[in-house]
Amino acid sequence: SRIAEAGLGSKANIDVRDYREIAATSEPYDAIVSIGMAEHVGRERLPDYFTAAHRALKPGGVLLNQAIAEDIVARPGNSEDSFIDHYVFPDGDIPPLPIMLRAAERSGFEIRDVENPREHYALTLRHWLRRLEEHHDQALRFVDEATYRVWRLYIAGAAHGFHRGCIAVHQTLFAKLNPSGQTKLPLTRDDWCARQPTMLGVMEINFL
Repeated sequence: SRIAEAGLGSKANIDVRDYREIAATSEPYDAIVSIGMAEHVGRERLPDYFTAAHRALKPGGVLLNQAIAEDIVARPGNSEDSFIDHYVFPDGDIPPLPIMLRAAERSGFEIRDVENPREHYALTLRHWLRRLEEHHDQALRFVDEATYRVWRLYIAGAAHGFHRGCIAVHQTLFAKLNPSGQTKLPLTRDDWCARQPTMLGVMEINFL
C-alpha cells in the first residue's frame, strides 16, 4: 500500500466504513475523510450523518467532507424532475452549503475551513470525458449505447456547470473540540497538509 511504501505502516491505519456503522468502531478516529458520499445521504438525514462522524472522533479530531452543492446564487431552486435525478443519481441530493454547515454545527462540529475548487473539478470532468470517449468500445462491453450516451452527456454537462459556477464542490474541514475548546490542528494551512494522523477513518469514497 502507499502507506507502507511511505514507511508509515506503524503510524497510520485506514478503516473504510459506512457512516451508519461507524459508531460501532471500538477505537475512535483522529480524522475522518468523506469524499463524494454526502450527496447521497439526503438533507433530512444530514444530522444523523454528522452526528455519527462527531461521535466517532477523538476530542480534537477533524472531519474533512467533500460534497457537491448547488449554488443558490447562480442557480436558485432545483427541478424535481431533472435529467440527473431521472437518469444518473435518482437518490442524489445536493443541498446548498449553508444547509450542510448548519447540520454539522448542530451536531457539535466547529467549522474550520471551506474551499470551493470547482475549476479543478471542471478540469477533472473534462479529462474523464475525453478518456470515456477514447474508450467507447471498451465501455460498451459493460453497458449499452444508451447508458454510455447518458453518462457522456452527464459528464459534459457537469463540467460546464462547474466551469460556469452553477454547481460547486466544497471541501470543508470540521473539528470536534476537546473539553478545553482546542483541536489538534496546527496554526496554518501548510501545516495541515503536512500533518500525518495516526488513525484515519474513511467514511466512503465514490468515484465516477
